[in-house]
Amino acid sequence: MTMSTTATPEASSTPSTSPGDPATQPPASVSFAEAFRFWLKLGFISFGGPAGQIAIMHTELVERRRWISEQRFLHALNYCMLLPGPEAQQLATYIGWLMHRTWGGIVAGALFVLPSLFILIALSWIYLRFGDVPLVAGLFFGLKPAVTALVLHAAHRIGTRALKNRWMWGIAAASFIAIFAFDTPFPAIVLAAGLIGHLGARRWPQVFALGGGHGSAKASYGPALIDDHTPTPAHARFSRSHLGRVLGVGLGLWALAMAVLVAVDGLQGTLTQMGWFFTKAALLTFGGAYAVLPYVYQGAVDTHQWLSGPQMIDGLALGETTPGPLIMVVAFVGFVGGWLKQALGPDALFLGGALAATVVTFFTFLPSFVFILAGGPVVEATHGKLGFTAPLSAITAAVVGVILNLAMFFAYHVLWPQGFGGRFDGLSALICAGAALALFRFKVGVLPLLGACAAIGLAAHWLVPLVR
Repeated sequence: MTMSTTATPEASSTPSTSPGDPATQPPASVSFAEAFRFWLKLGFISFGGPAGQIAIMHTELVERRRWISEQRFLHALNYCMLLPGPEAQQLATYIGWLMHRTWGGIVAGALFVLPSLFILIALSWIYLRFGDVPLVAGLFFGLKPAVTALVLHAAHRIGTRALKNRWMWGIAAASFIAIFAFDTPFPAIVLAAGLIGHLGARRWPQVFALGGGHGSAKASYGPALIDDHTPTPAHARFSRSHLGRVLGVGLGLWALAMAVLVAVDGLQGTLTQMGWFFTKAALLTFGGAYAVLPYVYQGAVDTHQWLSGPQMIDGLALGETTPGPLIMVVAFVGFVGGWLKQALGPDALFLGGALAATVVTFFTFLPSFVFILAGGPVVEATHGKLGFTAPLSAITAAVVGVILNLAMFFAYHVLWPQGFGGRFDGLSALICAGAALALFRFKVGVLPLLGACAAIGLAAHWLVPLVR
């Protein structure tokens, strides 16, 4: 069977199937317009972080619509997991690209991000404009301890998958010590871990052969539009000319955007520095958004001072409550930085913040599109080869130590808001402990957890003055 993109009105009415009652015919071909509507819908409902977003796509694309088979879906997912960047957004881009060529991938990936960008711009404005209002302050009082528990849970979740032997534990411990005790830059930790994985795989291959991904296909939901044995479409096969064109366009767009920023804002301007910094951040997001947050903190808070540490925690809380990839917290960083640094002057604070958030989002996600559109045919051929995956296994182990350091940083700012010399916030400690118990013991979802903690924080903010 060959894949087609011919428009058919019946495609959306294809009945759902289950492994026990598979359909006998593949679904009708999917038009670009129908795919556009689905990707737009996905952008507004993609809550729950990477796991939740991937589950939504699996339910919609594999089980219900049967646009792609289980095996092809997992194959694409495992490829995306090898790349820096948000794997759920890259998976959407990949499937859109397989179905409707380059524009299909661009539309799928962009619509995964744009709703979150607009929502975060609005929430960031509310945060800066009304952050001192008791209602907003109370909500964030409850959200901050919850975020601390979420980061700790992320370290545990990634650690259980990555730390399969004592060598990986050693890499994680070394990365924690490097960033906690010696303030080692995150890129240096990634580079060192990758080098250890590359060299170690030659001498101790069993250490780094950790298996991977998300397992193998276990169910058949009936014939899919892109089925297990559907030939790879012509546009997805390796071609040097295509590779050159995509790389040229990607690098050209980056250079053009950077040149405009330099011309308008100067080499040391806020927007220019944001573009350069988040380009580097985009290339270091192995292990998901939590992995790159320490690097974003180092640059955005310590080096450039675009926002404060507590504001960074608040931004992560907002990012957790919006659809789209969690790395979209960078839009909050950009908005706050553009606002506080008055990127467009003191009379255009909102426009300066919105422009900075857009600039940050563009430079953060541009590499993801280039990786999928240019590297798909190349990297797929190396999937599963130890020489390619071993450095990534070591990097993922190092990421666990880095995330643990981030959790400690958040805990410090939440539990001792005035520093170690100030008072210990016992109520925040109780909320944090309760949130951790809900995550680890009862497997509560992110949104219900944040909602409950926000309600507790709001109640505490109203009750404490009454008690006094």
